[in-house]
Amino acid sequence: MCTIMGFSKKTLTRQEITPFLERTVSRGPDMSRIIETPSGWLCFQRLAIMGLTEAGMQPFSLDGDMVACNGEIYGFEGWKQALEKKHRIENDPAARTDVMQYMEGMERISSDIMEKVLGQMNSYAYESYTDADVRRALLHDTCTIEDFKALLSPAALPHLEEMAAKAKYETGRHFGNTVYLFTPLYIANYCENYCVYCGFNCYNDISRKKLTMEEIRQEMQVIADSGMEEILILTGESHSMSDIAYIGEACRLAAGYFRNVGLEIYPVNSEDYRYLHACGADYITVFQETYDAVQYEKLHLMGHKRVFPYRFEAQERAILGGMRGVACSALLGLSDFRKDALASALHVWYLQRKYPYVEYSLSCPRLRPIVNNGRIHPQDVQEKQLCQILCAYRIFLPYVGITVSSREQKQFRDGIVKIAATKVSAGVSTGIGDHESKYHGTDEAETGDEQFEISDDRSFADMYRDMAVQGLQPVLNDYIYVS
Repeated sequence: MCTIMGFSKKTLTRQEITPFLERTVSRGPDMSRIIETPSGWLCFQRLAIMGLTEAGMQPFSLDGDMVACNGEIYGFEGWKQALEKKHRIENDPAARTDVMQYMEGMERISSDIMEKVLGQMNSYAYESYTDADVRRALLHDTCTIEDFKALLSPAALPHLEEMAAKAKYETGRHFGNTVYLFTPLYIANYCENYCVYCGFNCYNDISRKKLTMEEIRQEMQVIADSGMEEILILTGESHSMSDIAYIGEACRLAAGYFRNVGLEIYPVNSEDYRYLHACGADYITVFQETYDAVQYEKLHLMGHKRVFPYRFEAQERAILGGMRGVACSALLGLSDFRKDALASALHVWYLQRKYPYVEYSLSCPRLRPIVNNGRIHPQDVQEKQLCQILCAYRIFLPYVGITVSSREQKQFRDGIVKIAATKVSAGVSTGIGDHESKYHGTDEAETGDEQFEISDDRSFADMYRDMAVQGLQPVLNDYIYVS
C-alpha cells in the first residue's frame, strides 16, 4: 500500500499539506514523513512489511536528488549494481584506475612532447606577466613561447584591440579573406566512458542510436545536396557499438559524397588510423578536454578515455598512421582556461616542429549545457577572454587553422572570422540521424539525443551568404585528389 504525495510548487505550507496526508493514514500507518524539496514537497506514509527501521523510510535522497517509490522495481539487480559502481567511482578515488596507466592493447610511442607541454603548462604563472611584457610581445615580428604566455595573461586584456589588429594582419597574410565551411555528422552516440560533463556519457539516460549504413548514406545525401563539401564524422566513444570497421565503412561512404572527410572518434592505435585513412579519412580531431592531469582524473571516471597519456598522444599516432591533418583542443571551462589554452597551442607547436609536413588546426570550444545534467559548473570563460585566446593563437601560430564551432553565438562567430578564425561549422546537428528533419522539416525517423546544445543554428546556405556579405570568401574545399 503506502501513500505517496508530491507538490511541484510551494503554494501550500507544511501545515496545510499535513491534513491531506493524514486522510490516507490507513494506507501507511507505520511511519510518516514530509520533505521540503528545492521546488516543492514530497510526502510519504509507510506500510512496513519487512521491518520498521529508518533505512527503509522514504523519500530517498542522494546528492540533492529525491525520490519516493511504491513497490519493487523488477530487474533492479543490474541497475543497482551499475548505480553502486557509479556512486563508488564518483566518491572514492581509490575505486578508480590510475589515470596515467595504459590499458591492454593501447599503443605506446616514443615521444617527449607530452613532457614538454605539461612542463610549460605547470610552470606557467600568468599573473606574473606585466603590461610591459605584453607590449614587448606585440612589437616582436616572431612570437616566442614567452611572448605567447604574456598574450594569454590577464595583463593582455587591456590590449585586446591591438592583439586583434595584429591577429587580423597575420590571418590576412596567410589565409587571405577566406573562411572554410564544414558540417559535423554524428553517426552513433553509444559510449563506454563516464565523463561527468558529457551528454553521451554511459550513465546519462538519453535516447541512444547507431545509424545503419543506409541511414548514414541518407544523411550524407541530405548534407551533400545542401552544397557542403567537407564533413566531420563523429561517434560516441564505444569500441563495441562503433568499432573501427563500422567507422571505416562510414568513411568509404563519405568519400563518395565529400571532398574532405574528417573524424572525431575515440583515440586508436596508429595502424587503425592508417586503415581509416585508407578508407577515406583525411584528418582527425581529438579534444584533450583539459591538459590539467589532476582535474582530468576527477572528470573522466571510467573507460578508455580515462587514460590521459593515450589520449594526449592520439594526434601523433594519427600522423604516424598517415593522416594528412590533425586538430587539437581543450574544452574551455573544465579547468584553468589560460593554462589549457597554452597547452593546446604548445601541443600543436611541438608537433609542428617534429612533423612539419602535416596540416594543423586548433579549436576553441567552451563548455555547453547537456541533456540531464544541471550540475555542471564551468569555470567561466567569457567572450572577451575567448577572443583574447583566439587572437593569441593566431599571433603565435600564424599558419595554423582555427575553428570556431556552433557552440558560439552568431554575432561572435561573424566577428572572429574577420580577425583570427579560418573555419566555421554550418547546418549543424549534434543529434543522431536528424539532418533530414532539420534540413527539410520532416520528423518521422527515430533519432538519438544530442551531445550538447548549440548556439548558432544557421543553415549552410545562410552561413555561406552571411560570410559573403561580410566580404569574406567561403571555401568549401581546396584539395584536388590525383589518382
